[in-house]
Amino acid sequence: MPGSDFLLTTWQGGGNVPPELGLARRLIGAGHRVRVLSEPTVEPGALAVGCSFTPWPTAPSIAAIDRDTAVIKDWRVRNPVGLVRRMGSEVIFGPADRFAHDVLHVLGRHPADALLMDVAQFGALIGAERSGLPTVGLLPSIYGRPTRGHPVMGSGWLPSHRAIGRARDTVMPYLLNRLVGMGRPRLNIVRDQLNLPPLTNVFDLWDRCVRLLVMTSPSFDPPPAGVPANVRYVGPICDDPAWVEPWTPPWPLAARPFVLVAMSSTYQAHDGLLRRIVAALDGTEVSALVTLGPGLHAGEVAGTSNVAVATSAPHAELLSQASLVVTHAGHGSVIKALAAGVPMVCMPHGRDQGDNAARVVAAGAGVRVSRRAREPAIRAAIRRVLAQPSYRAAARRLAEAFAFEAQTRPNAVAEVEVVLSR
Repeated sequence: MPGSDFLLTTWQGGGNVPPELGLARRLIGAGHRVRVLSEPTVEPGALAVGCSFTPWPTAPSIAAIDRDTAVIKDWRVRNPVGLVRRMGSEVIFGPADRFAHDVLHVLGRHPADALLMDVAQFGALIGAERSGLPTVGLLPSIYGRPTRGHPVMGSGWLPSHRAIGRARDTVMPYLLNRLVGMGRPRLNIVRDQLNLPPLTNVFDLWDRCVRLLVMTSPSFDPPPAGVPANVRYVGPICDDPAWVEPWTPPWPLAARPFVLVAMSSTYQAHDGLLRRIVAALDGTEVSALVTLGPGLHAGEVAGTSNVAVATSAPHAELLSQASLVVTHAGHGSVIKALAAGVPMVCMPHGRDQGDNAARVVAAGAGVRVSRRAREPAIRAAIRRVLAQPSYRAAARRLAEAFAFEAQTRPNAVAEVEVVLSR
């Protein structure tokens, strides 16, 4: 149904923003209108793809992407339990009332036909439910709901056929559900304020979306058994962020193997790692580009004669010439590399990165190295992946699978428009 109005709510989590704004751009191209409700840091990207923009009136937000203002200061957290608790108190549960009321307030000023909502924002989902409008949940990563029989997100595990692995994948989702469920009383207070019935499980909010779009490939992240009926895998959106600038290489890229070093767009205490990667690449038989992203400042990482350093560069364009990507294994970086058929050296820091690295390794499309590795180990991993054609062949097989899925499965725009036609 052309000409519909959408409200898209999101948050500055780094890799979640480009695919969500990429969906907005595609909806606008299909004749719809999209207003983004988010932090001021998202505004330039939203305007660049043609959206209108409104900042959160009262909910927490950041005005700059910086290590001091980061939403997730996970480099200060010692374990995943601590990260879940911090996220719960500061992002998901603590300010849920403000997110819910902000959604309703903005809808009062800017009516919409349907809502697009990052599913990490439980408070916003409550506001969406109270509005009565059809809601599409967006999950721009692997499927993250704790599911019996499936490894929990953040573990870095893959499904196991061994008895101990099956036991692990039964117990850990239960424990994670219990941990996340500690926020349910807070959500139910907000729901009571809005005359909504209480939740029995916090993930009931995901089930109440008409569609929940998992924005990745099922070839990369096979769906768990028994996913809810509203879940759709719609494939990745590989758009570069709006803040990316053009980059001119100081040497011919075709002269020798080109390595792209792509770490997090938000600060994850990875400046020391980047310096070690530069040292590992210095003087080797490759040309390399290290992109810092907005989470680091120019000058924090110095280049060498064969390793250039830039604040940003168009990854989607450069990947067509790359022989290898060295990455923290964030979902966006991994999916872009695989879509281009480029193998990886993965050095995960946290979040979903260990899970993505595990999938890359299982597919044979790269290797995993500790983020604490020293220069010799990093150099050896880079040379190993460059020297063995099997890694590139595996990455190309996944690229072909992604392309086939894009031709044969409904994409995100099609699924959103189905919701409008209901």
